[in-house]
Amino acid sequence: MARRKGRDISGWIILDKPAGPTSTACVNKLRWAFEAKKAGHAGTLDPAATGLLAIAFGEATKCVPYVMDAEKCYSFTVRLGAATNTDDAEGEVIETAEVRPSDDEIRTALPSFTGDIMQVPPKYSAVKIDGERAYALARDGEDFEVEARPLWVESLELVSRPDADTAELRMVCGKGGYVRSIARDLGKALGCLGHVVTLRREWSGPFDLEKAVTLEQVEELARKPEIDGLLVPLEQGLGDLPRVTVNEAAATRIANGNPAPVVASDAEFGEDCWAAHMGQAIALGRYLGGEFHPSRVLNR
Repeated sequence: MARRKGRDISGWIILDKPAGPTSTACVNKLRWAFEAKKAGHAGTLDPAATGLLAIAFGEATKCVPYVMDAEKCYSFTVRLGAATNTDDAEGEVIETAEVRPSDDEIRTALPSFTGDIMQVPPKYSAVKIDGERAYALARDGEDFEVEARPLWVESLELVSRPDADTAELRMVCGKGGYVRSIARDLGKALGCLGHVVTLRREWSGPFDLEKAVTLEQVEELARKPEIDGLLVPLEQGLGDLPRVTVNEAAATRIANGNPAPVVASDAEFGEDCWAAHMGQAIALGRYLGGEFHPSRVLNR
């Protein structure tokens, strides 16, 4: 098997994704620009969505699950009065309504969409139905149902009401949340219908847009030595995980996949955490009885 060509670089790019390209297209463009051997992203954004897309290079790809599992914040605009087949402005209008709720009626409805809820993903989504992507079945005109799945919504608030047809909201939720489903179901609950017009991810786990770069910035430095200055250290992707510190002897044991004692710990017994030596992350694992037990070693 031929080995993938490219540089062995590790770290993150926090991209302010524009509307248009898919998340996968952004990863591919950045992999080319950095000449990176390995890259991936920590949570898909729809093509029409903008905002934070965390892209991992090299050993940082081993940290992707921790960022994907973390809470995320979205600001979005809902157009009231119409439902579409995709639950966003890209789709066809399939139903309309004349009623428009007041601001107070919207605020009264929002608590029903917070806490532990069950959410049905849009039919035009990447969830799998009998091994097939839902969006592929929908495009083929297949008749199918998408099962509801659990979602944690930390908060959902009405930010502003520009006009009777428009509501701007902000949501903080856990892994797997579909903003389009929130807009669809909120519109139904209010009797006015609704769909997403704009969507922007403001932060995801330990990352926010403060250190984000644009595709234009990446393209300007593509394949130049200066491009590495855009990289964010691998350790910043572990900001939501507790850390344990180990000495040199323990670091050697952990590098070989063996448990080792720690000299300091922010983790409680049984917690997932990361091990650091000389300030650098060396492995992901679990803290048990004064020892760090590695599950994934970071080869840096």
